[in-house]
This record gives sequence, C-alpha cells and structure tokens, in this order.
Amino acid sequence: MINQVVVRIAAERIMSGGQNPKTNDTYVINDITNQDYKQSVEEYILMNTKGL
Repeated sequence: MINQVVVRIAAERIMSGGQNPKTNDTYVINDITNQDYKQSVEEYILMNTKGL
C-alpha cells in the first residue's frame, strides 16, 4: 500500500530541488528504489506540474 503523504513529500522535494535526507545531495527520482513509490511519485509530478 502506497502512503500518499510520503509520495507528496518526495515529489515536492524533487520538484523544488530539495535535499535527499539520506545522501544530502539534491533529491532526484532515481533516488527512489521502490518501483511502486517511484511510479507514484512520477505520476504526482506529472499531475502537479504546469506547462508540460
């Protein structure tokens, strides 16, 4: 089961160029290793990005 709060937090960090708390580098989609979460984050970003 996907936790939508986790998806939103990860997606917003990625979209804003935020920091990955594990690596202290810029958070990128490839930092997400769980494929279900990765897909959910990608979908969240697509649905919440204007101008694509």
